[in-house]
Amino acid sequence: MLAFAAAVVFVIAFIIHATETSTETVFGPTSLMLAGLALLALHVAGVGAGWSARGRRR
Repeated sequence: MLAFAAAVVFVIAFIIHATETSTETVFGPTSLMLAGLALLALHVAGVGAGWSARGRRR
């Protein structure tokens, strides 16, 4: 789920960069790219993966 959120953030950053829209520093393409990378790092680390089974049931 975090990977999908990262992809959306990357697309928004690309659109802002491609159209050369002047935005505030907080919502600039570079800051959105860093936010997307943080979301991607959380996804790779396993955060938000859901609950795992603790044992097998027979």
